[in-house]
Amino acid sequence: MDLMGMMGKLKETQQKMEETKNRLNSVLVDEQSNDGLLQVTLTANREIKNFKISDELLQDKEMLEDYLVTVLNKAIAKATNVNEAEMAAVAQSGMPSIPGMDMFK
Repeated sequence: MDLMGMMGKLKETQQKMEETKNRLNSVLVDEQSNDGLLQVTLTANREIKNFKISDELLQDKEMLEDYLVTVLNKAIAKATNVNEAEMAAVAQSGMPSIPGMDMFK
């Protein structure tokens, strides 16, 4: 593949990554506490969209804070996994085949 072809492929991959990033804004990830008292929804780009907090949790500030930390961390980890898998798939499909670089696939 000549240099122009490689540059075109890289530009195409960049565009696909941008499109994937935009699409991940509409991919929703839900997470909740084990007892269901706190629920959070965020996008695969890790933007919080929604919270549901039970009245029971509103009575106990410390417990609510603990729940928020735990549930948000789990939700962010889940969203990050989705995000990274999608972006890696786009990046890998856009890699020009360079002799000797097969080991990176």
